[in-house]
Amino acid sequence: MDKTLQAFRLAVAMTTALTGVAMAVPSEIRIGVALEPPVLDPTAGAAEAIDIVVYQNVFEGLTRIDQNGAIQPGLASDWTISDDGLTYTFKLADGVTFHDGTTFDAEDVKFTFDRILAADSVNAHKEFYTPIQSVTAIDPLTVQMQLDHVVGRFLFDLSRGDAVIVAPESADNNANEPIGTGPFAFVQWDKGNRVVLEAYSPYWGAPGHLTKVTYLFIGDTATMTNALLAGDIDGTNNFAPEALAVFESNPQFKVLAGTTEGETILTINNKRPPFDNLKVRQAMAHAIDRQAIIDGATYGYGVPIGAPFAPHNPYYVDLTDTYPHDQEAAKALLAETGFPDGFSATLKLLPVGYARLSGHIIASQFAKVGIKLELINVDWAQWIKDVYSNKDYDLTIVSHVEPFDIGNYANPDYYYGYDNPEFQALIEILNGTTDEAKRKELAIQAQTILAKGAVNGYLFELAQIGVWNAKLTGMWKNSPIEGLVLRDIAWIE
Repeated sequence: MDKTLQAFRLAVAMTTALTGVAMAVPSEIRIGVALEPPVLDPTAGAAEAIDIVVYQNVFEGLTRIDQNGAIQPGLASDWTISDDGLTYTFKLADGVTFHDGTTFDAEDVKFTFDRILAADSVNAHKEFYTPIQSVTAIDPLTVQMQLDHVVGRFLFDLSRGDAVIVAPESADNNANEPIGTGPFAFVQWDKGNRVVLEAYSPYWGAPGHLTKVTYLFIGDTATMTNALLAGDIDGTNNFAPEALAVFESNPQFKVLAGTTEGETILTINNKRPPFDNLKVRQAMAHAIDRQAIIDGATYGYGVPIGAPFAPHNPYYVDLTDTYPHDQEAAKALLAETGFPDGFSATLKLLPVGYARLSGHIIASQFAKVGIKLELINVDWAQWIKDVYSNKDYDLTIVSHVEPFDIGNYANPDYYYGYDNPEFQALIEILNGTTDEAKRKELAIQAQTILAKGAVNGYLFELAQIGVWNAKLTGMWKNSPIEGLVLRDIAWIE
C-alpha cells in the first residue's frame, strides 16, 4: 500500500512538473530583419541597420526617445539648463556598469563626446554635436556641457544613436564586439547570418522580459514570409506590404501598421551634371507620379510627401503640389535645357522592396519623358561606400529615417551635393531657436526652399509594418527614431 501511494505521489509530481514546463512562458525571441548592419557601433556608421540591433538595447545615451517620440532620462537621471540655454548639467545614474564590468561615470561621458568631436572622428553626424564647446566631469556622477550657441533640439540630439555612451577601454572594438551599458549584452555575430544578444543581469535599470534575442538577416520577402509561417522567427519589425495578406487574417500573427520617420526620396546628386541644373530637376519632379509609386511600391501604405518631413510632424507642410505630375511640362523643361530627347542616367537601388519597386516604377515614368535609367542593384555596404561616402552616383532611392534630418541639406559635403548659403543660414537660425512657434515658421520656410528647388524627388513617408507572433506584446507600433527597442517585448500566455 505504501509503495502504491508513493508511486502515485511520484506520478503526480512528475505530471505537475511536466505541465509546468509545458506552460512556461518563453523568454527568448528570434527577429527577422532585412538588412545586416555594416558595423555594430552606432557612433561609427549611418546605417539604420546598426540601431535596429543596438540602440537602447546594447548602448544607451544620456537621454532616450520613447515610443511616443518624447525625451526621457537615460544614463542621465536628471539635468538642469542655465537661463541662457548654454550650460547643461547632468546628474548620472548610479551603479551603472558596462558589459565588461567596468564602471560608468562622468569620465566616460567626457570621453564619448571628445571622441565624437575629435579631428579624426568617424561619427556620421558629428555636426549635431559641434556646438559643444566643452565637457567637464564635475564629479563621478555629474557632468557639465557648455555650448557655444543655443541648440533648440539638443536633448533630442543626445538621444540619437550617434551619441550613445562608450568606454575608453572598449570603444576601439565596438564595431565588431559592442560593449555598452544597456539591458542586453552582445554575445556573437555570425556575419551574413545573425547577431545574438543576452540579457545583462547586472543591468542598472528595470530589467526586460527577454533572456535572449537573435536577429536573423533575411533580405528576401519570400524567405521572410516562410520563416514566419514556419516559426523559424517570431516576428519582424518592418515587413513588405505586398505579402501582408498571408498574415492579416491569420490568428497566429498580429500586424502592427504604424508610422516612421522614413522620408523615401529619389536622391539626386546635385553636384553632377545635368542634375546641377534646376530645370532638369524640375522636369524630373514633374515626371514623378507619387500615387502610382505608393500604390505599386507600398501597396497603398505610404503617405505622399513634398519635402523631407514626416506628415505626423507638427512642423510639416503639404508641398506635394509644388510640381504636379505633368509629362508635357517635364518634356518642355528638358527641351529648354538642351535635352529635347532626354538623357541617360544610372539609378542605384538598395536590396529592400520599397527601393527596388519604386525604382522600376520611376524608370517607367521617366522613360515617358525621355529620361532613360539604368537600374543598378547594390547591397548596403556597397551603397555606403559608393553612394554615401564617395558620392559616386547619379540617382538612388532610400528612406532617411533619422528624425528632423532636414539639417543634412545645410551640409554641402553631404552626399546630396546641395550647397545653398541661404538655406544654410536659415537652418542655423532654426537650430538656435527655442520658441516653438518660430521654429515651426522657420521649418516651413526650409521645406519650401527644398521643394521649390526640387533638390530631391520627395516620394512618400515609409510605413512601419510589423508582423509578430500573436503571443508577443510590447513591440513599438510607430518608429519615432531608428531602432527596434526590446525593453518591453514579452511573451504572454
